[in-house]
Amino acid sequence: MVADRLFRVLCLVMVAMLPSAATADGLTLEHIAKIQRVTQAVVSPDGEHIAYTLRVPRIPGVEDDGPARSELHIIGPDGESRGYVTGDVSVRSLQWMPDSESVAFLTRRDNDKHRTLYHIRVDGGEAEPLARLETAIRGYHIGPDGDRVALIAEEPDPDDLVAEREMGFDQIIYEEDWKPRRLWIKDLTDGDVEMLEVDGSVQQVRWSPTGERLALQVTPRQLVDDTLMFKRIRIITPDGSEHGRIDNPGKLGEMSWSPDGERIAFIATESIQDTREGRLMVADHDGGPWDHLLPGLEGHVRNVGWLDPDRIVYVSHEGVESRLGVYDLDSHDDQTLHEHEGRIHRSMSVADTGRIACIVDTPEHPREVYALDADHEDMERLTDSNEWLSDVRLARQERLVYEARDGLDIEGLLVYPLDYEEGERYPLILAAHGGPESHYSNGWLTRYNLPAQHAAAEGYFMFYPNYRGSTGRGVWFTETSQARPAAEEFDDLVDGVDHLIDEGYVDEDRVGITGGSYGGYASAWAATYYSDRFAASVMNVGISDKISMLGTSDIPRELYLVHYFYWPWEDWDMFREASPIYHVEQAQTPILILHGDADPRVDPTQSRILYRYLELQDDPPPVRLVLYRGEGHSNQRAATRWDYSHRLMRWMDHFLIEGGEEKPDYRLDYNLPE
Repeated sequence: MVADRLFRVLCLVMVAMLPSAATADGLTLEHIAKIQRVTQAVVSPDGEHIAYTLRVPRIPGVEDDGPARSELHIIGPDGESRGYVTGDVSVRSLQWMPDSESVAFLTRRDNDKHRTLYHIRVDGGEAEPLARLETAIRGYHIGPDGDRVALIAEEPDPDDLVAEREMGFDQIIYEEDWKPRRLWIKDLTDGDVEMLEVDGSVQQVRWSPTGERLALQVTPRQLVDDTLMFKRIRIITPDGSEHGRIDNPGKLGEMSWSPDGERIAFIATESIQDTREGRLMVADHDGGPWDHLLPGLEGHVRNVGWLDPDRIVYVSHEGVESRLGVYDLDSHDDQTLHEHEGRIHRSMSVADTGRIACIVDTPEHPREVYALDADHEDMERLTDSNEWLSDVRLARQERLVYEARDGLDIEGLLVYPLDYEEGERYPLILAAHGGPESHYSNGWLTRYNLPAQHAAAEGYFMFYPNYRGSTGRGVWFTETSQARPAAEEFDDLVDGVDHLIDEGYVDEDRVGITGGSYGGYASAWAATYYSDRFAASVMNVGISDKISMLGTSDIPRELYLVHYFYWPWEDWDMFREASPIYHVEQAQTPILILHGDADPRVDPTQSRILYRYLELQDDPPPVRLVLYRGEGHSNQRAATRWDYSHRLMRWMDHFLIEGGEEKPDYRLDYNLPE
C-alpha cells in the first residue's frame, strides 16, 4: 500500500507538468489525454460505502506506454473518497461481500500467474486472495452467505499440448481450438474447489439470494458470434443439476434476482432480429416463460436491479437523455425515480437499504459517482476526478432535431464553436457513431477519437447525429436501417449537414466527417459515394467492402441476423453497391484511414483495400493509411491514442481551415511533456 501511494503521488506530480487547464482557450488534446473517469460503481449492501474503479490514463513522454490503469477507491459514510488499490494496477469486477465489510475484485498482482480474486477490508489493510485457479478468472459471483463463490475460468491446457507448444507447434486451428469457460464453486471456509459440468461456455453467473439456485448465461461455443447472439439463461442448483431454462431470443444483457429469489429480471430482445438488447423482462425462478414489462418503451433499458421483491429498478436511455425508472409488478405501474436533462446514467447499483449508486456524466464532466438516497429524493455527486476541468471554458452543447428527406425526424447533438458569433459560418466535423445499434447521449461527448470540446476551441461545430438504426428510440427505430446498408441511414447524415447549412451555421465547403467501425464505414461512404459533400474524412476501423468484410469478421451471424438479412451469394448487388470501394472512381475527398492491425471485428484488409483502390486512380484524392501495431477494434495504448488525436485534428485543420490541397507531412509534432 505504501509503494502504491508513493507511485500515485509521483504520477500526480508528472501529470501536473502537462499544460495548465486553467485557460480561456478551451480544452486541448493534452487535456483530453489525462482525463480520468469512473468505470464501475457498486454500493455496499448496507448502503454505507460505495466502491468504484477509476480509469487513470498513462501520459506519453512521462510514463511507460500501455493501457490506462484501473484503481480501486471507496467512498465512506462521510462522503470522502479514499484510494485502496492504486498506482500501476488493473482492478476490475467489483462486488461487496454480504457483510459489507470488504469488497472483492479481480486483478493480477506480483506473484500471480493469472487473474485472481482478491478482497480488501473497508477498515484498511492489504488486499488478500479469495480464490485462485490454474487459469485466469474471467468472472465470479459471491454467494449470499459469503462462504461460497462461483468462478468462471477455462480449464488448464493438458500437459501434452503445453509440451507441443513449447516445441514450437503453436498453430491456430481457426474457430476449432476454442476452449469453453467452465463454472467452478469454491467453498471459502475449507478451500475446496469443484468444477460443475455445464454444456456450453459460461459467460455470467448470479447466485439467488436464497443460495438454492444459480442463474447462468451460457453460449454454445466460446466464439464472439455466440456471445453476441446466442447467450441463453439456465437455472441450476449448486450441485450442477439443471433446474430450468429461459430461452430468450437473440441478444442478452444484465440479469438480476429478486431479493426473495422468486423471480429473475433480465434485459433481452423482442426477437432474434432485434438489433440490441433493451427490453425489460421478468421470469419465474424456475425459468420458463417471461413477461415483457415495457413493450411500448421508445428507449433502451441498460441496467436492471430490485428495490424489493415486487419493484424492479432500471436505467433507460430515451432519445439523447436517460431515466432511472421503477416498475411495480403488482400494480404494473411504471414510474420515474430520477431524470435530469443532460445527466446521463451509465450504470447503477442498489443497496439493501434502497440507496442507489450511479455512474453519471454530463456535458460539463465525464463519468463520476452519484448517489440517490434511500428515499429517492436527492441525487448527489460524490466524486470529482478531474478538478482542473472546472477551470476550463467549455462550449455550448444542445439537442438538435431535423427532418430527413423522407420526413422522418432525426435527433442529434450539436457542440458550438467556443467563441461562436451568430451570423458567422464555421467548419463542421460530423461524428458518425458505430453499431449502428448505438447512440449519442446528451452527456460528456469528448474522447480521444471524437474531441468535441477541443474542436470547439479550434473554431469548429461538431455534430453528433443519431441516424436511423440508432438505439434510444425503441425497436421500431433500430429496424429502419435493416437490410438497407448505406441507404437512408447515411442519407440522414447528409440531411443533417444540409440542415446546419440552411440554418446559417456551417460553411458548406468546409465539412468533415469521422467515426469508428460503422462510423468508419460512414466516413468511407462520405469520401466516395458522397464525396462532393465532404472536404475531409477520417475513417477509423471502417468497412470498405461489404462482401469481404462478412467473410473476415468475427461476427458474421450477428451481421446476417440483425443487419443484412441476406448472405452475399443471395444478393451480390446489394453487398457490392453498399461498398465504398464500388464508388472509388468518384472519390475526391481527402481521407485519412486509421486501423489497428490486430482488429478481429473489421479486418485491417478493409482499410488496405480502400487505400489501394483510391491510390490506383488516375487522379487520386489525398489518402493516407496508418496502421497501429497490436491494436484491435479500439485503441488502448496511451501513445496510440495520443497519435490518433493529433493526427485526426491535423488532417481536419489542414483541409478544412488551412485550405491544404496535398497531404500534410506524415510525421507529427507530438508536443510531448518534457
